[in-house]
Amino acid sequence: MIAWINLAVLIFASLLFLYFYQMSVSPAALEKLIGPKAYDKCGRYRMVSSLFEYLAVGCYVVYYFNPLPVPLPQTFPWSFWVSGLIALIILVPAAYLMASGIKHGGYETMAPKKNHSLNKGIYLKIRHPQAAGEVMIWWVIAFFLNSPFLVLFSFIYIPIFLMMSWSEEGDLVLRYGNSYIKYYQKTGAFFPKRGS
Repeated sequence: MIAWINLAVLIFASLLFLYFYQMSVSPAALEKLIGPKAYDKCGRYRMVSSLFEYLAVGCYVVYYFNPLPVPLPQTFPWSFWVSGLIALIILVPAAYLMASGIKHGGYETMAPKKNHSLNKGIYLKIRHPQAAGEVMIWWVIAFFLNSPFLVLFSFIYIPIFLMMSWSEEGDLVLRYGNSYIKYYQKTGAFFPKRGS
């Protein structure tokens, strides 16, 4: 019973993470309705989104102790150390992308501001380094927990992070207009464009 409740909470938390993150990346659209306080409100949405993301991580841990009775092995057929090594291999680029994105994104990472430029550092190569790194973290956790089910479930975060990135870009076009469109055209979303 706990396993099924945990799965329901995991799905619910993942969807609310998506919902509130999408709300958090729409300050320019919201500003048209409520004025400049939209940016602070979107910062609060970002915090709520983070809470649901942490809840989903917690559900991954609960799953380790209360796995679903599904026709999948509870663990991989190899030693835990193999899964740990796979997790570390994934963690290295994920951590680099996230750390670089946070460093060069600055306060915009958690609190959107009306005037902010993401055209520096890693953002000169890719538009969504934090999303690219963060989506990989789900596989890091799943492999550290040595769970085939969680590795498969982690694929749900690919469309979630794609939708969040698309929502953010729509609002960035509203905020910055042609300058963002030019940036978009010459910079890859998750991988550098050739010749950029």
